[in-house]
Amino acid sequence: MANLSNEELLMIAVLLDEEEEELKIKRRTRNVWVHPAWQKRTFEGEFVTLYKELVDDESKFYQYFRMTMYSFNKLLNTIESEIQRQDTRFRKCISPRHRLAVTLRYLATGDSLKTISFSYRLGHSTVYTIVIDTCRALIKKLMSEVMPVPTENKWREIAEDFWAHWNFPNCIGALDGKHIVIQAPPNSGSLYFNYKKTFSIVLLALVDAHYNFIAIDVGAYGKNSDGGILINSKLGKMLETNNMNVPSSSTLPGTSYTAPFVILGDEAFPLKSYLLRPYPGKQLDCEKKRIYNYRHCRTRRVVENAFGILTQKFRIFNRRIQANPENADLIVLASCVLHNFIKIYDCKSSYSRNVTECTQLNETTLNTIQFQGGNASQEAFHVRELFTDFFNSPSGTVSWQNEYI
Repeated sequence: MANLSNEELLMIAVLLDEEEEELKIKRRTRNVWVHPAWQKRTFEGEFVTLYKELVDDESKFYQYFRMTMYSFNKLLNTIESEIQRQDTRFRKCISPRHRLAVTLRYLATGDSLKTISFSYRLGHSTVYTIVIDTCRALIKKLMSEVMPVPTENKWREIAEDFWAHWNFPNCIGALDGKHIVIQAPPNSGSLYFNYKKTFSIVLLALVDAHYNFIAIDVGAYGKNSDGGILINSKLGKMLETNNMNVPSSSTLPGTSYTAPFVILGDEAFPLKSYLLRPYPGKQLDCEKKRIYNYRHCRTRRVVENAFGILTQKFRIFNRRIQANPENADLIVLASCVLHNFIKIYDCKSSYSRNVTECTQLNETTLNTIQFQGGNASQEAFHVRELFTDFFNSPSGTVSWQNEYI
């Protein structure tokens, strides 16, 4: 460099300045660059081309979004302020209606984020961000409305519905867990690996007689059992300490004898005074116990039905969710919130169940069960025996129960 003339040094400096400027331009271009296909979003994207056609056809609109137009607009008005974004100098923001359409389509079809990206002319990361932000807004705005903690009167109303539609008195919910398949989280070992040989998080749900979710817990490791998940969940701890506003007891139909309000679970859950499970064993030698198991399982299956309805409406549950566990939790929780929201505003549920007349209960049989002394486990056995005797009494029996034992 010392042998170069001043003119040569000046020329080198100019060339270096030009190269640096070109690099800056390339960086700026790369940061704001958008694929030509995405630039056509405003006149070729699925939201622009198809949505306006769906608005004119209620049936097609429902098939596309899994909800009525009224529910869609109600939903949009509720969360619009949470998902509204500002325009920038470089591009116009995606409208709240557009964002909600993308999220509902993702949940309803189970299509991959890449498929939604191509059809809506949006970047893959943009679609992912839209889905997660909208799910978070749905939870924030709707959770307290569609899934509040029931009051004592609400618990009694739920119990009345279970008796009217499923012939099980003093029941305040059916409980079960559902494994939601997700992609294997990095560095997670076997935490999410379940007995079905897939990676999953668990949706633990308490459901009423109309297939609505009363309370849910999402995100437990797939390797854990339903009973263990309940014990460590907020729902389980509140039930154990009686902080869920559950009434203490109520008289059984057709009798003056009182019994506690109970939740029904399967064999994976522990037997407690507030949580009943069937009698163990496939070949019970006692007809009374077989009748109880039939009545128990007949009522408990409403939670299985609720999971079926949820899966049928939101096909995202039919495939592996490509998201980290934290975001998968948001997707599952938002879907459950939407499940309740749609049932409230679309009024699609209906019932046609046999309701038995209440006759005189055999008080002599029931009065043999005492609730004095003993530990909680012994009390739980007594509670189950109480319902067993009730279902085998004139007031609790149904005409078809002997056909299924």
